[in-house]
Amino acid sequence: MNALGWLAFWSVAFAATHLAMSHPLRTPMVRMLGEKGFSAVYSIVSLVTLVMAARSYGPAQIDAAWLWGVSVPMWGVGSLLMWIGSIAFVGSLVKNPALPHPDADAYAARPATGVFATTRHPMMWGFALWGVTHILVNPTWPSIVLSLAIIVTALGGAWGQDIKKRRLMGESWSEWEANTSYFPFARGFHAPGMFALIGGTILFFVATYAHGWLGRAPVGLWTWF
Repeated sequence: MNALGWLAFWSVAFAATHLAMSHPLRTPMVRMLGEKGFSAVYSIVSLVTLVMAARSYGPAQIDAAWLWGVSVPMWGVGSLLMWIGSIAFVGSLVKNPALPHPDADAYAARPATGVFATTRHPMMWGFALWGVTHILVNPTWPSIVLSLAIIVTALGGAWGQDIKKRRLMGESWSEWEANTSYFPFARGFHAPGMFALIGGTILFFVATYAHGWLGRAPVGLWTWF
């Protein structure tokens, strides 16, 4: 199998095992291994498949041809999507009922504000937007394969999370779903909140600067500096 084939194999393995263990296989695996055993297996499998996909990316990317030209406006759109994704991710870290937390029911009972007024899955949509950005500005088959795996894992995971949370949280999650939407901006535009905006902007600048610092091509606003 060539380098792109191995990248596709490990990317699909990451997405498939992550989604399967997070949702349909979670209950039987917990029953068989216990919570700690399941968490250990889940972490190991996720880490191994993700690391192997990342290691496969470099060889596959060597001499990979761009499928379309990347213009300055496309860089601008990509940077905007990356920034929005960063804001969504940072905002998702505070009082998110989708995350395992003893106060999840209380969080779900609050009015949806900030990034949660935009979508009830800001973390997952943040990952998806990062994936879309990489496809847009690095249009090679290796980039598309790895990015699609991340997008499918994020959005498929968000869909499965709704199903799981309805079962675990019952009425609380149903009320939260009624206050928010799966798709971003389906209920209009909402300000993300200062914490998400400032934290997401810092994350955006740090992540895009680190891209060039690690020897990759400059990205984001650093492209013009």
